[in-house]
Amino acid sequence: MAENQLGGQQYMVLPEGASRLLGKEAQRTNIAVGYAVASIVKTTLGPKGMDKMLVSELGDIIITNDGATILEEMNVEHPVAKILVEVAKTQDKEVGDGTTSAVILAGDLLKAAGQLLDQGIPPAAIIRGYEIAREKASAALKAASSDISISDDDKLARIATISVGSKNIGSDVTKKYLTKLAIQAIKQVATKHDGKVMIDKDFIKLEKKEGGSIEDTQFINGVLIDKEIAHPGMPKSVKDARIALLDVALEIEKTETDAKIEITSPEQMQAFLNQEENMLRQMVEKIAKSKATVVFVQKGIDDVAQHFLSKQGITAVRRVKKSDMEKLSKATGARMVTSLDDLTEEDLGFAGIVEERKISGEQMVFVEKCKDPKSVSIFVRGATKQATDEVERALTDVIGALTSAVENGKYVTGGGSTEIEIAMKLRESATDIGGREQLAIQAFADAMEVIPKALADSAGMDPIDTLVQLRSKHKADNGRSFGIDVYNNKIADMESLGVIEPLKVKSQAISSATEATVSILRIDDMISSKGSKGPAGAGGMGGMPGGMGGMED
Repeated sequence: MAENQLGGQQYMVLPEGASRLLGKEAQRTNIAVGYAVASIVKTTLGPKGMDKMLVSELGDIIITNDGATILEEMNVEHPVAKILVEVAKTQDKEVGDGTTSAVILAGDLLKAAGQLLDQGIPPAAIIRGYEIAREKASAALKAASSDISISDDDKLARIATISVGSKNIGSDVTKKYLTKLAIQAIKQVATKHDGKVMIDKDFIKLEKKEGGSIEDTQFINGVLIDKEIAHPGMPKSVKDARIALLDVALEIEKTETDAKIEITSPEQMQAFLNQEENMLRQMVEKIAKSKATVVFVQKGIDDVAQHFLSKQGITAVRRVKKSDMEKLSKATGARMVTSLDDLTEEDLGFAGIVEERKISGEQMVFVEKCKDPKSVSIFVRGATKQATDEVERALTDVIGALTSAVENGKYVTGGGSTEIEIAMKLRESATDIGGREQLAIQAFADAMEVIPKALADSAGMDPIDTLVQLRSKHKADNGRSFGIDVYNNKIADMESLGVIEPLKVKSQAISSATEATVSILRIDDMISSKGSKGPAGAGGMGGMPGGMGGMED
């Protein structure tokens, strides 16, 4: 209960059971929660990072080291924790990779800010310093970047290899195979607009089905539809298919208003049924007249219409999702038709083969061998549901990283080398900035080094000794690309090792982490109107309860 006294009278401000944190107490709590969230995912960074096991209230198990998945599935309650979850979601949505880096960087920026607050530096000065540091970090990133294009197969393969390197999805041979599929997919859907390469990730469909092995994952030059052919009498395999896409129901639609039909004799009943049948027959005849051999319908198909389609030798799939219809259009060149009267041969698309296959006991329709499709599929397989889900997450990250690299046209070296370079440039420029902001910029530089420290830690190297060696290398000529070789537990030239990452992934991580940190530092009063479940440190705004039942390295 919060009160305010004025003129001897008490004015009730908050309801019974509400909680409030003020000033430094609010800031310290927020910083502690933010750093705690970052610490959860810190050990998952890099090729030797650990996995987390998440167990839901229903007993569902997720084993992953994907930062975005871990934070989303934890079901955190504290508002600051939710802000960091949003950082991960934004990073995942914008660039598809680097979620762990963004969150642990935000955590260390908060920790460094907490130390500055304890020294008496006001939040406004820290915020200004951080914003200056972000601009200078972006400039240092661009200066350290190199060019890449969609034709640089070797560099694309290296970026994909680094992105998938931390995933627990089998041997290096398996990972190399998956990166090859991802590169093939982004090259196929890439388009050029005003000289710039554009890639719409939505047109790379990841369809998964447990069973088989990860090596059974395959690239489909077309679209995979998780549906079965509507009628058993229809052809199960159609070569050189002419495809119609219909956004219209092949059934007699009911009237929008209530209507009654009075039938007083069996003849009238038969005439009514015959009329319905004739209407459905005419629908099918219009499809047959267009010379379509395969029909994908977004809505339903009446049983009688299925029979007529089967008699005509036309294969049909019903209730196809709108997103899949769009992918089919991009892949086959077919135009979506909303009226059968308008369906012509020019509206049809082409696929080398449309075939129904049984996968793990379920029927699926493969639309393959399309002519230069701008929508493709990767059919993800794995021995268990957990393995299949992790392969899907890995491919999502790889496709995101490749898309960012190709569209932005720039890459930087990995292994913590870029972060060390940025930290060094920030320390050099901090002396040119007057006032307390200088300390905030130096703190930002220290926070940037959390990435190489985490990589060194996961590889079993001494983080402090490794940082000292890296700083020394980066001060020397031609030492800009030196980072941590986690496989051989030493520092090495990342450029020569081929350890490279998209510039956009790094810049987005720094931007998201800084914005989240600044947003949290601006808070000096936290008011919760809902009833408190316990002391501030154990729940409500002060704690960070999670919805998942367990979490293990």
